[in-house]
Amino acid sequence: MNRKELVNDVTTRGIDNIYQKSNIEKNLNNGINLRVKYGIDPTSPEIHIGRVVPILKLRDLQKLGCTPVLIIGDFTGTIGDTSDKDAERKSLSKESVKNNMREYLNQIGRIIDIRKSEIHYNSKWLTRLKLDELSDLVDIFSVHDFISRVKIKERLEKGKRVSLKETLYPIMQGYDSLIVNSELELGGSDQWFNLITGRKIQERRGKNPQDILTSELIMGTGGRKMSSSWGNTISMTDTPENFYGKVMSIRDEQIESYMINCTRIPIKEVHQKISKMKKGQVNPKDLKMETAYEITKLIHNETAAIQAQQRFVTKYQKKEIPNNIQTFSIPSNNNDIVEILLATKVASSKSEARRLIQQGGIKVDGVKIENIDYKVKKNSIIQKGKHSSFKVDIINS
Repeated sequence: MNRKELVNDVTTRGIDNIYQKSNIEKNLNNGINLRVKYGIDPTSPEIHIGRVVPILKLRDLQKLGCTPVLIIGDFTGTIGDTSDKDAERKSLSKESVKNNMREYLNQIGRIIDIRKSEIHYNSKWLTRLKLDELSDLVDIFSVHDFISRVKIKERLEKGKRVSLKETLYPIMQGYDSLIVNSELELGGSDQWFNLITGRKIQERRGKNPQDILTSELIMGTGGRKMSSSWGNTISMTDTPENFYGKVMSIRDEQIESYMINCTRIPIKEVHQKISKMKKGQVNPKDLKMETAYEITKLIHNETAAIQAQQRFVTKYQKKEIPNNIQTFSIPSNNNDIVEILLATKVASSKSEARRLIQQGGIKVDGVKIENIDYKVKKNSIIQKGKHSSFKVDIINS
């Protein structure tokens, strides 16, 4: 991939929103060494792959010659950002934050080159922020600016408490941008308001305002936005085997998002693979295994990814499959999963077959199938529950 292609990938792949795209592309194509800020609060000891998404962007930008400016929010972490929360976040003690961030640099260092990055802890300047300076910063924004945000508005409409402390969080994050002279800030799509705050504070102080790039949010293992608070994370500290297995547990409709945001499989190939899967030409299980392998290799290493995949195949795809498994011959024009369940008497009606699939009761080659239009491939193993399984032999009709 040449420089222009890499720049295009940075500004289009998995992007939710971007401010000053033309300016970002111009600077990157001209080889300008941008100071790229990314802030992370130590709200948990583990960094999950939802947070890895913008860190991967940081790695891409580092390859283009930019300087990663990493902010560890040891001060803002005690307050907590509620941008994506339905309720006020419980404050963390300084000791908890200190313990949580103990291994952060080791985890982040698996992705970016820490030696060629700037590392800052925002307690260094936020604990010294004086009241008169804070008064000047808060004057930039109105109460309406804050309460018009979707989650805050919803909470207020439901009569839920919104603390004044929460209104200070975006200002503190924006102040970080001023202090480190950020030229481009990365974040998740839920961070847009906070990142714009940085621009406004820089403008207030006569600085060039930072450009902004936000990545899509990825869903966790339960189909909800990945968050340590909800316990649905795939974490960098998971063993390779557990890490791989968790990726394999995502829903079929999440495969595309994971391939785009958590791997660096060429985007053109991703679109082709997903298109074939949606047409029934590719087994979702195969794409999920490829995705799990690529992400595990990225977070751990290639050897660990190979071993994790082998263990998965041994443990799950061969588990509870008897040696004398029954084989059914199915015409190639009748290989819809619903039709097969009906033909093999696993289900007594199409509606029952659809219900079994939608409730997660059917596995093909060890992976739950949720798509009722799924096309079964030759020699696939179909399971209903733990004790009923058979092989499908697809024959030419």
